[in-house]
Amino acid sequence: MLEFCIAAAFLLVPLSGWLRATRSHRRRVDALAVRVHVNGIRGKSSVSRLTAGILREAGYTPIAKTTGSAAVVIDRFGVDHPIVRTGPATILEQLAIIKEWVDDDVDALVIECMAINPNYQRVCERQIVRSQIGLLTNVREDHQDVMGYTRPEIARSLLNTCPENGLLVTSEGDPEIIAVIREEVERRGSELIVAEPSTVTPDDMRGFSYIEFEENVSLGLEVARRLDIPRDVAMRGMWSAEPDPGVLRIENTVVDDVRVTWANMFAVNDRESTIAVMKRVERLAEPQTCTIAILNNRLDRQARALQFADIAARDLTLDRVVTFGAYERVVTERLLANGMPSAKIINLGDERDPTWSEIVQEMILDQGTDHVLIAGMVNIHTHQAEQLMEFFEGADTAEVLFKDVEASTTEPASHSEAA
Repeated sequence: MLEFCIAAAFLLVPLSGWLRATRSHRRRVDALAVRVHVNGIRGKSSVSRLTAGILREAGYTPIAKTTGSAAVVIDRFGVDHPIVRTGPATILEQLAIIKEWVDDDVDALVIECMAINPNYQRVCERQIVRSQIGLLTNVREDHQDVMGYTRPEIARSLLNTCPENGLLVTSEGDPEIIAVIREEVERRGSELIVAEPSTVTPDDMRGFSYIEFEENVSLGLEVARRLDIPRDVAMRGMWSAEPDPGVLRIENTVVDDVRVTWANMFAVNDRESTIAVMKRVERLAEPQTCTIAILNNRLDRQARALQFADIAARDLTLDRVVTFGAYERVVTERLLANGMPSAKIINLGDERDPTWSEIVQEMILDQGTDHVLIAGMVNIHTHQAEQLMEFFEGADTAEVLFKDVEASTTEPASHSEAA
């Protein structure tokens, strides 16, 4: 009996501490006037930033967190604070961020869902965020090994962050997927609003200093409408919000008399979004432009590498395909099997490990055209891609081509162009 009592005491001490921490977290979160949980396949980080910008402009004191291209906390003044991790990312990070950043002055929280596993998404919503407003950007085919192999299955997985008895806003436009969303939302006793990108005007889009998407803006406007925030206030807030590092930027520079247009699409890594964004990028091509896609492949993403080899060969119109990173041999074999001529393929990744001069020579100077349009795809982090981004996006000679892309940012997009 004595041994049992001692063991029970040791168990009760951490249990009581966990209960106190849980109650403290719940009080802290439930005291917030606005709680927004952002989920979806593409655009989560951008939508989180836009929504936080709206709240700041409207007089709220929000804290936001994104986990997309860069894991950061965005403070009440809109300043980014990078999250330093000492180990693998876990959903417990959400608890720690809220504990550290949400004080008595903060009255709003906008948080991007960092979980992929549906069970973890459910825990994030019900135990951590407890949102009143859920935002679902879109449903795409990605993370299928965890979320499901069909878009309806993926939609149901993503809707684990739908609030109970709250509001779910989505800019997904596929009627089949909307029907699934509506069923899941109603099952949770919540209200569904389908945002309409067509309500976003060309003047709205001209206020952004980078390529934003009407679908993302329409979600922010619906949040503003629900919170009785005037439309002009909402737009000012979105325009002033610092963009995510993964937003689509277009850079222009000159390399040995060859004009180069660089489109950083590394953060766009599903088929549907890639095709839609590439359509916009292709508008920058000229009659004599050489259009190049970089397939930038990480060692831990073989399935994605093969998927993008299929996309490049079957869905895109390209003059050259350059391979960076891992899996060059299998990606090249996949491109050839899809009918791409070997003369169009340039291997500049890990198996060859070229110098930066060799990359510039073969990818740009050897094309024999006055203008080269390069789109980086698939993943962000490889040695070659980091060199490329440092050159194009850090060089003093680079110029952001806002005027050149104005047409692509001011025409209302269809739902199928969501990214």
